[in-house]
Amino acid sequence: MSSTFTMIGGEGPNSYRQHSKYQGALVEAAKEKINEAISTKLNTDLTSKLANIADFGCSTGPNTFFAIQTILDAVENKYQQDIEFQVFFNDSSNNDFNSLFKTLPPTRKYFATGVPGSFFGRVLPRNTLHVGVSSFSIHFVSMIPKEFKNRDSPLWNKDIYCTGFSKKIEKLYLDQYKIDMEIFLNARAQELMSSGLLLLLGGCLPNGVKMSETVNGMMTDIIGSSLSEIAKKGIIDQKRLDTFKLPVYFAQVDVLKQIIEDNGCFTIEVFEKISHANGEYPLDHEYLTLSFKATVGGSVASQFGQDAMEKTYELVKEKTQEMLPQIAKAKPGFQYLIVLRKN
Repeated sequence: MSSTFTMIGGEGPNSYRQHSKYQGALVEAAKEKINEAISTKLNTDLTSKLANIADFGCSTGPNTFFAIQTILDAVENKYQQDIEFQVFFNDSSNNDFNSLFKTLPPTRKYFATGVPGSFFGRVLPRNTLHVGVSSFSIHFVSMIPKEFKNRDSPLWNKDIYCTGFSKKIEKLYLDQYKIDMEIFLNARAQELMSSGLLLLLGGCLPNGVKMSETVNGMMTDIIGSSLSEIAKKGIIDQKRLDTFKLPVYFAQVDVLKQIIEDNGCFTIEVFEKISHANGEYPLDHEYLTLSFKATVGGSVASQFGQDAMEKTYELVKEKTQEMLPQIAKAKPGFQYLIVLRKN
């Protein structure tokens, strides 16, 4: 995960831990397909009865614990033997690992190790990993092109993310995304054993859909406009706001698939749309505000301070309530399970 993007840690009322049910629901919805994929596609050697599992972009739980347990259960079911599991929890160095380890399931049957460091690079020894998973993490980019932060540049991006409306801006985001995905996939290919599996869960865009046409995009637009109002009141510095860009890029389905195929390190075993039991985000302004506060609020606080972040999200809540009729008409995103087997 980009080091400039910070989830709100801890276990408090605004924490990512308390407001990540949407992300967790995707793992739940994909559970059967994950079981099937591991049962039929995992062919690594387990004669040592030791299996290494890793979550790349684990955040603070509880979703990582559910994803890991789903994988462990599926591996045990496939091999029908007593297996000792070593689980590696990886995320950027500013992740709240203290909260993560305080809330480890007391009944877990695995050894847990925290591995701080960007997953844009190898973080584990070569050829040691049986199964890796990354949930809602591969839409991050490692850096924002500097042209987007300079108001005097013809490529200055007035928005805090890639809306999809400027072809030139989108191309630069996509170019960076391709570089980062190549690094990510190469690193995981080095860590995984031959025929090991990499499970990717998350969201991208349906072909032909712009980010700003989705709920994710609309909520990010609301956060951006709220920050602009806060800047006009003099609470935050406008020049500082001009340089604030979220390091995220959501590729379209065919683009993501092509990036993986072009990399050449993996065979795509599964690339499926996963449907939440209750659809996408509930149309509730408080739920939406808290969800996007938990995910984006940490970055806002890091850039502008806690007080400015709280004032921003008071506005976000008001604007979200006003915008609910438009949000109700948003185009759906594409939530996926991708299963890759190392070549």
